[in-house]
Amino acid sequence: MKIDINQRILSAHETKTAQNKQMLAAKQIVTINLMGSPGAGKTSLLESVMALLSPTLRVAVIEGDLFTTKDAERVAALGIPAVQINTRGACHLDGSMMEGALGQLDLDGIDLLIIENIGNLVCPAEFDLGEDFRLCLLSVTEGEDKISKYPLMFKDANAVVLNKVDLLPYVDFDREQFYQDLILLNPKATILELSCRTAAGLTELVEWIKQCVAAKRQERAQAAIQEKG
Repeated sequence: MKIDINQRILSAHETKTAQNKQMLAAKQIVTINLMGSPGAGKTSLLESVMALLSPTLRVAVIEGDLFTTKDAERVAALGIPAVQINTRGACHLDGSMMEGALGQLDLDGIDLLIIENIGNLVCPAEFDLGEDFRLCLLSVTEGEDKISKYPLMFKDANAVVLNKVDLLPYVDFDREQFYQDLILLNPKATILELSCRTAAGLTELVEWIKQCVAAKRQERAQAAIQEKG
């Protein structure tokens, strides 16, 4: 009986996620799921890229956190539509939570949706939220061993950002081991190095995001042509 309950819960999540994904695609919205540990710099990354993205893309953000609206307030202060999801203890977002957040956004006015997931290297990796791309963030202060210790988070990532690289001279981080472990685990992932404090690597990250949006738009356009033909 317990297994049946778990199966029903998972099935409900998958149904909601599929519906959300279909709605986002219908609105031509490209979605990125941003994941990483607490303190890795996810919100700082968002703050850093917004000024470079907003001139060409209409961006909105969904913020996931256990409590408070602090992260959403930081993003909203930049003039970006932001919705906060408070899970009240749950370690990940799910399809039903996403459905509620999407209902608070003007989807007709969005090109790019970024979901800042709960700060956690375990649970968020297990739940598809209907995203088109996964962007994982790791800071040098966390140690290079996180790739091998939490492989599920990184093995399906489209890109992995190594953040706070300005601190490399001051922390014990084996950059070579980081690259070796990540390439072995996920050879297709784009690897970017970034410092939100100094803006080093910011242009490359913004370019990757823009390329993702362009690629998904082209993919959808080709699918529409094939469907009509």
